[in-house]
Amino acid sequence: MPRAPAPTPQRILLLDDDPGVRRALHLMLRAHGFDVRSHESPVLLLADPAVAEAAFLIADYRLPVSNGIEVLGALRDAGWQGRAILITGIAPPALREEALAAGYATVLEKPLRAHDVLHALGSE
Repeated sequence: MPRAPAPTPQRILLLDDDPGVRRALHLMLRAHGFDVRSHESPVLLLADPAVAEAAFLIADYRLPVSNGIEVLGALRDAGWQGRAILITGIAPPALREEALAAGYATVLEKPLRAHDVLHALGSE
């Protein structure tokens, strides 16, 4: 009997300008079976032709030329409907409220724990 093809891994767009955070998250997510597209800047992420196929966005709030809320707005304006998670070093109540109002499903504070990220993605 032929085997069923393996399911296609869910694609995650990862945006963080810190190479250490980006690499650690990328490796952890890949180890859990996700197809990860990592970007260091909003310009590179928004230019990625694979954006439309992504199920998730994990974006840092503070970026050199923008912020994660503006990036999600640009993705939504382009028709992207995936689940978004904002990551940040400090998440005061006002930022949490702004992120949720902008369409983020949750806000996670750094340092990130794998369990919290996977739970936010709905994979745990």
